[in-house]
Amino acid sequence: MQTKNYPQTEPLSVAFIGLGVMGYPMAGHLARAGHKVSVYNRTTAKAERWAAEFGGRIVETPREAAEGAQVVFACVGNDDDLRSVVLGENGALAGMAEGAVFVDHTTASAMVERELALEAHKQGVDWVDAPVSGGQAGAENGCLTVLLGGEASVCSRIDPVLRAYSSQITHFGAVGSGQLAKMVNQICIAGCVQGLAEGLAFGMNAGLDMDKLISALSGGAASSWQMVNRSKTMVEGKFDFGFAIDWMRKDLGIALNEAERNGSKLDVARQVLGFYDELSAKGDGRLDTSSLILRLPRKA
Repeated sequence: MQTKNYPQTEPLSVAFIGLGVMGYPMAGHLARAGHKVSVYNRTTAKAERWAAEFGGRIVETPREAAEGAQVVFACVGNDDDLRSVVLGENGALAGMAEGAVFVDHTTASAMVERELALEAHKQGVDWVDAPVSGGQAGAENGCLTVLLGGEASVCSRIDPVLRAYSSQITHFGAVGSGQLAKMVNQICIAGCVQGLAEGLAFGMNAGLDMDKLISALSGGAASSWQMVNRSKTMVEGKFDFGFAIDWMRKDLGIALNEAERNGSKLDVARQVLGFYDELSAKGDGRLDTSSLILRLPRKA
């Protein structure tokens, strides 16, 4: 994990719930930026490893983490995981004081964000949905893109804290808007990776020099983040990166459900989800999403 130049801001008491491949470095940047951080993770060993690296306080429940925190962050797996750490006797909301802010970095549905925001507002807690883009590398380097949904004044208030691990922050509107923006992100990525996989497999089968091809195309109209960062590893058959197939399956499922509600047609996203389902059924669900190329015949 790299260090960065952190913005000058008032140190706050914060909590971070969920120390996965994204949450672990994000919480670490908050600690390095000078904030007083309490962490909760279902696997205690990971929380202990985090504390040994960054300091901070380990707690046994989300409620304990949230007690006394001015901002509570969460980055967990899905809608049900989010509800489990927010609601109930030991949930974060039970420990949060009036005027505190809950910032959810989970990629979840817009519906669950609105649902939980209503529960938060009942006790005077502000809620912001804030899914991120940039992957594990972006989290480790502190240069994530954050997509916000919530009251503008609340989003402005937490902006300096978010800068600890982000390079771009955009507010889209009311609670749920950040998740809708993240759905667009995942829809676009799905089509891009499939197109890249097909193009690279075609180039290999045509006998082209793939290093030359990638170098040439990366400076032209076909270029993308995926081409620049994943094309060489796709050709080499390396898929041990941060964003797994099963996470993308979850995200595309959320987008397709939302499309049913708003009348959108997501033909490519639906097809790519089917391709990912095939790979997951073969036991490849933990491979990086660029492993779509494994479905295609390729010459060495």
